[in-house]
Amino acid sequence: MTNDHTNQHSHPKSDLEIAQSAKMEPISTIAERKLGLDAKDLEPYGHYKAKLSLDYIKSLNDKPDGKLILVTAITPTPAGEGKTTTTVGLGDGLNKIGKKAMICLREPSLGPCFGMKGGAAGGGYAQVVPMEDINLHFTGDFHAIGAANNLLAAMIDNHVYWRENDKTGLDNRRITWRRAVDMNDRSLRQITTSLGGVVNGAPREAGFDITVASEVMAILCLATDLDDLHRRLGNIIIGYTRDKKPVLAKDINAHGAMAALLKDAMKPNLVQTLEGNPAFIHGGPFANIAHGCNTLIATKTALKLADYVVTEAGFGADLGAEKFFDIKCRKGNLKPDAVVLVATIRALKMHGGVSKEDLKTEDVSAVEKGCTNLERHLMNLQQFGVNAVVAINRFSADTTAEMDAVRKVCANFGVQAIEADHWANGGDGTLDLAHAVVEQCEKPENTFHPLYEDHTHLWNKIHTIATELYGASDIVADKKIRDQIKTLQEDYGHFPVCIAKTQYSFSSDPGLKGAPSGHVLPVREVRLSAGAEFLVVVCGDIMTMPGLPRTPAANAIHIDPDGRVAGLF
Repeated sequence: MTNDHTNQHSHPKSDLEIAQSAKMEPISTIAERKLGLDAKDLEPYGHYKAKLSLDYIKSLNDKPDGKLILVTAITPTPAGEGKTTTTVGLGDGLNKIGKKAMICLREPSLGPCFGMKGGAAGGGYAQVVPMEDINLHFTGDFHAIGAANNLLAAMIDNHVYWRENDKTGLDNRRITWRRAVDMNDRSLRQITTSLGGVVNGAPREAGFDITVASEVMAILCLATDLDDLHRRLGNIIIGYTRDKKPVLAKDINAHGAMAALLKDAMKPNLVQTLEGNPAFIHGGPFANIAHGCNTLIATKTALKLADYVVTEAGFGADLGAEKFFDIKCRKGNLKPDAVVLVATIRALKMHGGVSKEDLKTEDVSAVEKGCTNLERHLMNLQQFGVNAVVAINRFSADTTAEMDAVRKVCANFGVQAIEADHWANGGDGTLDLAHAVVEQCEKPENTFHPLYEDHTHLWNKIHTIATELYGASDIVADKKIRDQIKTLQEDYGHFPVCIAKTQYSFSSDPGLKGAPSGHVLPVREVRLSAGAEFLVVVCGDIMTMPGLPRTPAANAIHIDPDGRVAGLF
C-alpha cells in the first residue's frame, strides 16, 4: 500500500484493515441481485465465494455480449501504477453511474504474494474481497493446476521407468516437461531427478517453474470448455524421440486424469468488490513469461451477464495488452470496445530520470520527459485500432502543473487524460473516468484488429512486435534458434507468439527506461506450447522460477491474537 495517496480518512488504514472492516453480502445475494442468477447456478465456497456451474454457462450462449473494456498501463516502475486498483475502481464507478458492470481479474500467485509484490486484489477503497482468501488459497484453482502439472511429470518418469511398455520412443535425455510449484523458490530452478540408479530410474536434469508459468495454466486460461481443455492437455509436448519427433501427453494417456483434476478449476470464481459489485477472479498466468490474462471462459461469461465488463492484462501495454489482443482476443474472437491506459505522475517522473526518493518534489520537466513512455504506449494502442482513455491514478503529491503536462501530451493523440481517485474514494473517484469510457464504448465503429495475421511467418511475427511496438531496429538469434523457428513454421506457423521479456523496459534491458529506440531484441530461446497453442519466445534473461527478495513479504505475514491474517498487503 502507498500511504501518500489522498485518503478519505485522517489515519489511513492498510489495505488489509480496509478489507477486513468491509461488510460483505452473501455471494448468493450479489449473484441474484446484480446478475440475476439462481442459487442452483452457484457452487458456494463458504459465504462469500462461489463458482458458476459449467451447465449454467452453456445456457448463456445465445445471449448478446456486453461491452469489453481492457485496463492496461505504462511500463511499470517501483513507484507503482495501480492497474488492478483502477480496474476495480472503474467497475464500481460504472455501476455508480447506472451501468450493469462487472470486473474480471486474474487470481494472485502465492509467489509474489510472499515475495516482493504482495497481493493482487486491488488497494485502498478499490478492492475485491475477501482479500485474504483471494490472495492465499482462494478456491484451490492454483493447487489443482500444480497437481495436474506434476501428475504429468510423475507419469512421464513412470513411463521411462517401465521401459518394456514403451511404444512412444521417448528419449530420457529429451524430456522437456518440468514440475511446478506456486512459490518463489530459486533452489528448484535446476534439479537432478531419479538419483539412486536402477531403483529410481535413469537420473536426468530437470527443474521447476512457478505454477503461473506452467503451460497447464495457459491451457486452463484459453480453454473454452471441458472438451477443449481435454484436447489441449492431450497436445502438450512432454519431450522428443531420438530422431526429434514430439511425444505428447496423450501418448502416455495422462490427459484424462489431468482434466479430472482441473474439472472444478475450470469454473469461474465469483466474489464482490468493497461496494458489493460482482467480480470474476479466475486464472492467472504471468504477463512477462506467459500471456498475462484471466480465463477466456470467465471473460466470455461476464460479457453475457453484464452490459460492461472491465478486465486487465498484466504489466505494461507492450506485454499485457499485446498478448490480450494477439492471443486472447484472437483465440476467443473478442473485440474490445475501449482501453484504459493507467499512468501515475510518480511513474512518469521515474521514466524521466527522477529517483524514487525525490518523487514528492514537483518536476514538470521530468514528467514531460517521462511521457515519452506514455506516448509510445498510446501509439502502440492505435496500431490495434482501439479507442483509448488515459487514467491518471492520483497521489497526494501530484500537482496541477504536472497533471496539465500529461493532459497536453494526451491531447496531441486525441485522447482524454482523466484524474482518478479510486484508491481513496472507491467508485466515487472514477465517475469522470466511467463516463469517458462509456463514451468510447458507444462509438459506432469498432476497428479493433490484431497486430499480425495468422499466416504471417513466425520470424516475422516476432520481428513485427519488436520493431512496431518495442521500438527495436531488429531481432537477432543464433543459427540453432533460427533453424528451430524454420522447423516450427511447418506445423505451427499459424500460432501466435508470446514474447517473454522484462516488464521494466520496451527493450530486453530492464535499465532502459522511457521509450528506447534502435535497440536489438535478442531471441534466446523458443518454446512450443502446443496445448496452449502459442510459441513462447524468450528474449533476454527471464526466469520462469523467481526467487524471494532479501526481505520477503512473508516475513511480515502472521495470524493476530484474534485469529485473523495480518501483515498481508
